[in-house]
Amino acid sequence: MAVAATGTLSPAMAQSLPAPATPAPGTPAPVTPAPGNPAPVGPEAGPASVADLAEGLLGAVVNISTSQTVKGTEGPGAVPMPQLPEGSPFQDFFDEFFKDRGGQRGGGSQKVQSLGSGFVIDAKEGFVVTNNHVIADADDIEVNFSDGLTLKAELVGTDTKTDIAILKVDPAGHKLTEVKFGDSDKMRIGDWVMAIGNPFGLGGTVTVGIISARNRDINAGPYDDFIQTDAAINRGNSGGPLFNMHGEVIGINTAIISPTGGSIGIGFSIPTQLAKGVVDQLREFGETRRGWLGVRIQPVTEDIAESLGMKDAKGALIAGIIKGGPVDNGSIQAGDVVTKFDGKEIDEMRDLPRIVAESPVGKAVDVVVVRKGKEMTVKVTLGRLEDGEQMAEGQDDESAEQGEEVATASVLGMTIGELNDATREKFGVAAGVNGVVVTEVEPDSAAAERGVQAGEVITEIAQESVSSPKDVMDRIAALKEQGRKNALLMLASKSGELRFVTIRMD
Repeated sequence: MAVAATGTLSPAMAQSLPAPATPAPGTPAPVTPAPGNPAPVGPEAGPASVADLAEGLLGAVVNISTSQTVKGTEGPGAVPMPQLPEGSPFQDFFDEFFKDRGGQRGGGSQKVQSLGSGFVIDAKEGFVVTNNHVIADADDIEVNFSDGLTLKAELVGTDTKTDIAILKVDPAGHKLTEVKFGDSDKMRIGDWVMAIGNPFGLGGTVTVGIISARNRDINAGPYDDFIQTDAAINRGNSGGPLFNMHGEVIGINTAIISPTGGSIGIGFSIPTQLAKGVVDQLREFGETRRGWLGVRIQPVTEDIAESLGMKDAKGALIAGIIKGGPVDNGSIQAGDVVTKFDGKEIDEMRDLPRIVAESPVGKAVDVVVVRKGKEMTVKVTLGRLEDGEQMAEGQDDESAEQGEEVATASVLGMTIGELNDATREKFGVAAGVNGVVVTEVEPDSAAAERGVQAGEVITEIAQESVSSPKDVMDRIAALKEQGRKNALLMLASKSGELRFVTIRMD
């Protein structure tokens, strides 16, 4: 399955379509509503025509053209510089010939152009929304309007996680048309939608379809929640709007599934309920300011739900607490299952990162968790995700390679933590013992079946030493990827006596 971004330049192509065939004798006539039973109208039904709607919206949809100078010596079609003997009389000739031709010694460069789509959200200020991948790495950006007007654009801000970018043009002396965001949450599967964009460089193209599905995760980013539509979306449509039948933008067209590069009726749009907050932050700050909980999570399986006494396998299991993060104070613990965040239900693991990211930085929120079989509500104050990412990047080289450090984690029915002075004293672990301390063992878990007890120290997993909770999580994940069913652990007692145990990982 190929999922393609739709902002790449392709040659413009047109194909004649045959005229509608004349019905053969005996073919039933089209069915028309009986008197007294008019055809349904409104956003839930196919309109007789979208001409009036499209006419009022075409002026707000723009073509985005970008250019980028690519420097390099091995571009497509580049001819390598011949290797000549030192002092060759032909040296000057070849140097001149390959100059600026992209040869190995010429240091050549070439201009790369691409096309995409966008739409005006503020005619007075000149703000335009598009996809980040449409303008990524561009040296020059131009916005082309349906009336022939072309304006240079300034990049205001981008967000790679949702693939959204904000541009600004100078609206002075020009009457721009803007469109408004609608509520994508109100859209239902089967509702009619209309896409306008710049497919294959053919500007001002209108297509109509329905919402085929919602909440699609196509592994494009950490907050995937796409609207799927069968309205034709092709290369060049990226960044263009998806409208409801009221003329409101309810999605930003971003990707397609296509084995050929053309539309096969499966396109994806970023819902405006996700996009609006990002757009507002980019306009105001030029960057995003997302909420951050500082946890590692994993899905709640049927087995995990059963072991925790939960009726349904829902929520997000806290697998680890990020060291120095907002909840590294015990308010949320490894092994908790988050079922509700700030009043919003967490049905699947992927719901939590998106809802947290949409929450304001510094906000105190109520989080409902299941802890040791009991439901409770805890209050947490959110940090800023971007600060957490900078904190991880600012660690020393070794830590930076490993990523975010984990203070505590839940794995294989155990809660594990760093072996430091505090935990050594708490569990009476001898000074010569090193590894990761087991702070708690869930009853009836795989670890409990093997007799693992709080205070024991994990020193090796699969004959590789571990020194942090993250090491343990990474080793277990690696074993699962290899298809292993069991993990071999070397445990040290408080006094340092060693033993091996095998723990199931299913």
